[in-house]
Amino acid sequence: MDYGQFFIFVGVGLLAQLVDGALGMAYGLVSNSILLALGLPPAVASATVHTAEVFTTGVSGASHAWFGNVRWKLFWQLAIPGAIGGILGATFLASVPGEAIRPWVNAYLLILGTMVLLRAFGKRLTRHQVQHSGVLGFFAGLLDAIGGGGWGPLATSTLIARGGGVRSTIGSVNAAEFVVTVCVSATLVWHVGAGHWPIVLGLLTGGVIAAPFAAWLVRHLPEHAVMAAVGSLIVLISLSQLAQALL
Repeated sequence: MDYGQFFIFVGVGLLAQLVDGALGMAYGLVSNSILLALGLPPAVASATVHTAEVFTTGVSGASHAWFGNVRWKLFWQLAIPGAIGGILGATFLASVPGEAIRPWVNAYLLILGTMVLLRAFGKRLTRHQVQHSGVLGFFAGLLDAIGGGGWGPLATSTLIARGGGVRSTIGSVNAAEFVVTVCVSATLVWHVGAGHWPIVLGLLTGGVIAAPFAAWLVRHLPEHAVMAAVGSLIVLISLSQLAQALL
């Protein structure tokens, strides 16, 4: 890989982490979609992205903790079941392609994104909190490993749509993602091996640069503006992925 390609992946990592750290989602989705477009097998692409995310999620989680965005009870409720789901999903992906499940995940995300947008624009939704965060964490980790991304969209979208505070939800989900990513990355590397280190280095370099600024944005942006951005991002990603699956 030449320096031009390296800096392209630095830019991809920077933009992906800026979105992920500020909105709680999309680093894996953005990065993984590009790697798949370059022809990498799903398991190898997921392993590459999750290896880079070990570093970016570590910096992002620490940044959110520094700015007081993490609710630790929620963090543990998501992190432990999420790690278990991630290990199982990574083991499954190493032997069976996970492409077939993506349309169902994106249909679910489309519904959640619409709910978040309705709340952002003043529509009253139920305010009761998610009662089983551990179950949510398990399935978010499972699907994140299989699809190469999706922890943030599933966990953040569900918690915010069901009444969770925006700042504490995004901070807690980002911090828990570090634990899940370490487990997914280690499992995939065990099964498919490690490679494509120039891509990993480019992605994580851009991500580490962007992570502290993204955490600062969450603390200072208006809540409804963040919710509107979250909802719009989910809807756009979901519609795009569903359209690609149908064509």
